Amino acid sequence: MSLLVVGLSHRSAPVSILERAALPGDTQIKLLQDTLAAEPAAEATALATCNRIELYADVDKFHAGVAELSTLLAQHSGVGLDELTPYLYVHYEDRAVHHLFSVACGLDSMVVGEGQILGQIKDALALGQEQHTAGRLLNDLFQQALRVGKRAHSETGIDRAGQSLVTFGLEQLAVGEGDADVDTWAKGKRALVIGAGSMSSLAAATLARSGVSEVVIANRTLARAERLAQILSEPGGTGVAARAVEMVAVGDELTRADVVVSCTGATGLVLTAEAVETAVQGRRTPLALLDLAMPRDIDAAAHRIPGVRLVDIESLAEASADAPMAADVDQVRRIVSDEVAAFGAAQRAAHITPTVVALRTMAADVVANEVARLEGRLPGLDEKQRAEITQTVRRVVDKLLHAPTVRVKQLASEPGGAGYADALRTLFDLDPGTVASVSRADLNDADVKNRGRV
Repeated sequence: MSLLVVGLSHRSAPVSILERAALPGDTQIKLLQDTLAAEPAAEATALATCNRIELYADVDKFHAGVAELSTLLAQHSGVGLDELTPYLYVHYEDRAVHHLFSVACGLDSMVVGEGQILGQIKDALALGQEQHTAGRLLNDLFQQALRVGKRAHSETGIDRAGQSLVTFGLEQLAVGEGDADVDTWAKGKRALVIGAGSMSSLAAATLARSGVSEVVIANRTLARAERLAQILSEPGGTGVAARAVEMVAVGDELTRADVVVSCTGATGLVLTAEAVETAVQGRRTPLALLDLAMPRDIDAAAHRIPGVRLVDIESLAEASADAPMAADVDQVRRIVSDEVAAFGAAQRAAHITPTVVALRTMAADVVANEVARLEGRLPGLDEKQRAEITQTVRRVVDKLLHAPTVRVKQLASEPGGAGYADALRTLFDLDPGTVASVSRADLNDADVKNRGRV
């Protein structure tokens, strides 16, 4: 396994750098394509969220891989390599697996234990599959990361430590206005949600369940906003009064809203400080703003406007640093360690399988050739005799190969076991082309199978 991850997150970089390095969808696709075109990488996918940007790749050279992936991240993020490098972290092989599994469990999230990251990991894998840049290793890795994350949430109380970034942000707004809980603070308020993506949808649903009187959805594509509003207002949904508006109506809606949540994919500001200041002129109630976008949607200068409280990713990062961690975190860490060991063993065992298959293929060819030679020397053998001789020779070969192949698979699954495949190929003088063809067949089968599992 030659898995490499190069990235940056809220733990390694200030929000100002994360904001500039954010990767829109089209940029992610180009990044994956360029990574695969680079010499050290055989497959790749990217995990890009509001507080992390990570590039995963299967590489054949560590140092060249680190240099290439770092350069590609700098080129596609628009942040110079010299400026970006101090904030990058690198994980390789088992450490890279441990990192992704920890991320999937919410241990590396801004809000420990939050479950949204599982959807983001699923999206990252789906993008790699759609672009045909995720092969067998990354398919196996990300699928297993999703299972590990689900296991952590089902077997431990990590959910008690974690919450969504939306809930955490709303709690910060509520505390800022002197309310003990979000439900008390939100009751009867009018909410404006800007954006209709997954985070915005979660924000709208959370606000609706918290008791706001109305939710207005503004989005660049009105049809998406209308679908979300319909879901929220249905009896089977939250039952809240919800309606959709176009983005040009945000200014008017801002004057009527009590709380605004914004999370779009815009590269520039959605709400300027001037627009916010205009909206609060003459009003007696405060305006609460929650900016969950990266890069930010709301001008940071808005927090200086009287009657306005702004919570954004930067302030959430500061607040989460003091958040208590649940005792269940230790249990989740043990799960991660166990799963990393199991994944490594499975990958090492799988690595030797093509060699074992090639060995048995060679043995079958030897049997077939020797039986054919025997028939040439003893043409008088009847069909029953030939069949008995053939079966006997096959049994002898199978018995001779059984113990070595079983044992070599066991040894290969242990740390440092990768060398057994090389030893087997050398001892039996196996054709590298035959081993490679088995590997390619396995990879194609896994790609077809995994593409429908996300």
